[in-house]
Amino acid sequence: MKPGEKQTKQKKKMIQDWFLLGITIVIVVVLLLVFPDKAEAVTSTSQEYFLEMIIILPSVMIIMGLFAVFISNETVVKYLGKTSGFRGISLSILIGTLPTGPLYVAFPMASTLLKKGASISNIIVFLSAWACIKIPQEMVEVQFLGAEFMFLRLILTIIFVIIMGFSIEKIVGWRVKRNKIKEQRGVIG
Repeated sequence: MKPGEKQTKQKKKMIQDWFLLGITIVIVVVLLLVFPDKAEAVTSTSQEYFLEMIIILPSVMIIMGLFAVFISNETVVKYLGKTSGFRGISLSILIGTLPTGPLYVAFPMASTLLKKGASISNIIVFLSAWACIKIPQEMVEVQFLGAEFMFLRLILTIIFVIIMGFSIEKIVGWRVKRNKIKEQRGVIG
C-alpha cells in the first residue's frame, strides 16, 4: 500500500469514527428529549463507565505496548496463527479465561494479536472465552447451579465458540477474496 493510500484510508476511518460519534450523540439527545426523566440515570451511568475506562485503559495500553515490543510476530504466528490448530484454539481459550475485567479491555489485545499474525478464528475464540468463560465465574456457577449445569454449559460454550470462530474466519476469508477479485477487475478492466 502506498503512503498516500494509507493516509487516505486513515482519514476516511477518522471521518467514519466522528460520524458514528455524531450519530450517537444525536440519538442520545433525542432519547433524552423524549424521556427526560432518564437523564439522571444516563448521566450517572455514563460517568461510571467513563471513570472505569480512564482508570483501566492506560494500564491496558502500557501492557499492549510491552506485548507489541517483547512478543515477536513469529511467536504469535506459531502459537495462534492459521496453522496453530488445536494448540492455538486451546491457548486462545486459556488466555481468554484467565483475566477478569470488562470485555472492552480484550479488544486492544485482540487487535494487537491480529496485527501480529493470529488467525481470526483464534481471535474470535479468545474474545468469546473472555466474555463467556471465566474461572471465578465457573466457581460461582457451581455453587448456585450445580456442577452438572456448569459442566454442560461450559462444554457447549466451548464447542459453539470454536464453531463460531471458524465460521467467522471463513466468512471474512470469502469477503477478502471477493474484494481482491473486484480490485483486480478494477485495475485490469
